[in-house]
Formats: sequence, structure tokens, C-alpha cells
Amino acid sequence: MNHHNHKSMIPDLLDYYDQHVTQMIVDKYQYDYLEAFRQFVTSETHKMLEDKDCELWEFGPVALFDMWEAEKITGDPRNSVYIRED
Repeated sequence: MNHHNHKSMIPDLLDYYDQHVTQMIVDKYQYDYLEAFRQFVTSETHKMLEDKDCELWEFGPVALFDMWEAEKITGDPRNSVYIRED
């Protein structure tokens, strides 16, 4: 039986990304874990991750951290080297 709808991300995978990217934010920016988590899950990057159509789960945590950082610095996660269409 399929418990999650097709539009949103697989919960276990989302948890995996949340934990890894949050830890990367903590390591680099010295936020406490909850603050880093809040910053990630409220970001545009996270919204894109949750949308299956964006297929961000193909990238991995390092790319997602880069997107989050690009969003933090430039205001748009699409400025990340991982998804820029140059």
C-alpha cells in the first residue's frame, strides 16, 4: 500500500537529507542544531526538495547544502553551481 502521495518526497529520504544538511549547516555556521534545522526546513531549497517534480533527491546532501547556502547568500537556491544552467 502506498501511504505517501506522489507529489511529495519520501519521508525517510527527507529525514536523511534534513539530518545531513542540518549537520553541515551546524559545522560551517556554528548554529545550534535546532536553529540550523529551522533554517533549512523553512528554506526555498527545502520546498524544492519536498516537491518530487524537482527531483532534487538525485543530488545528495552536499549539493543541497550548496543550494541552501546559495539561497542564504543570493536569495535564490537556483544560483547553486549544482543547478545553474550556464
